[in-house]
Amino acid sequence: MTFAIGTHELSAPVVLAPMAGVTNAPFREMCRKFAPGLVYVNEMAMATPVVHKNAKTERMISFGPGEQPRSQQLYGSDPEIMGKAVHILCDAGRVDHIDINFGCPAAKVTRQGGGAAVPARPELLRSIVRAAVKSASPYGIPVTTKFRMGLFDDWLMHVRTGQICAEEGAASIALHARTVQQHYSGEARWEAIAELKQAVGSIPVLGNGDIWEAHDAVRMMDETGCDGVVIGRGCLGRPWLFGDLVDAMSGRPVRPSRTLGEVCDVMAEHAKLLAAHMGEDHAMRDFRKHANWYMSGYPVGPEVRRRLSTNSSLAELDDIIATLDSAAEIVEGGERIKRGHTNGPIKVAVPAGWLDANARETLDTDVTVPDDGDVMALSGG
Repeated sequence: MTFAIGTHELSAPVVLAPMAGVTNAPFREMCRKFAPGLVYVNEMAMATPVVHKNAKTERMISFGPGEQPRSQQLYGSDPEIMGKAVHILCDAGRVDHIDINFGCPAAKVTRQGGGAAVPARPELLRSIVRAAVKSASPYGIPVTTKFRMGLFDDWLMHVRTGQICAEEGAASIALHARTVQQHYSGEARWEAIAELKQAVGSIPVLGNGDIWEAHDAVRMMDETGCDGVVIGRGCLGRPWLFGDLVDAMSGRPVRPSRTLGEVCDVMAEHAKLLAAHMGEDHAMRDFRKHANWYMSGYPVGPEVRRRLSTNSSLAELDDIIATLDSAAEIVEGGERIKRGHTNGPIKVAVPAGWLDANARETLDTDVTVPDDGDVMALSGG
């Protein structure tokens, strides 16, 4: 199946969703080992600290040697700042692809009218996408967008959002088929992906939500007509999922579930990469969540899980792995155990007056920039 982001033709229409604290360089490297030639998006970065060259953000938006395409997601609600951030990254030759996040459900952001609330203000949304595309176009860098269905069931905005992004020159759009109110609960509503694809015509549409196994992605594309998929929580502790996806989409047999020994080999390699990236002490604290995801569905017992949740060194990790049965197999249904965020539904926070009877008509033309520039670390949506 042919699919391209800009000049980069992919081995399959598959994109790694940016996830805060997860999709750093070591995680992306692990995913590429199983499926080179896909789009693995870096953690989301705020546009404002990119403009001000914040040291922490500068480290975050780094890429590994030879990493192609270099894909960076940005968040921002100010068209001018977004345009500047995109220009800085493109002019320095630091990226091959920019993705704009309009799906962040964090209350402290939507309460100001930012994040996933921006699509409720279509002219502000239009201005942000226009500024990003204008800054990226001279460098031949494609701009894509990712968003949710809307704030809640009686305020859905995915079709209009997609149409605006298409009109303003986005190279593709991705829909997480949940509302902000759903957060990560319930089932993703793939019918919204089909509705979006029918509404926007030729622009590629990627679907996101509840892809836990390779056949889920094939089924999503068959049922919705979407052009590709975005993988988030399904790959946590399972970077080989991307290889399975390429096989499934190419009509090749998909490998059976990995044995515990195979999982441990991958887990140990991931931990070593992370230690080299951020130092062993910090890395092993950070790796505890990954260890839990790797062990999901395997019969290792509570004591092993406890030890992994307090592990503080690579040597200790090796000791724990040495006690495990390498031939053990995942329990029935273990591949579909939900990883990462599962909370919801949540109360949607929006600015005062937004839910008044006349508010929506007013918001249609509102281009006031939300006062959310001080938010520095957010979920990618």
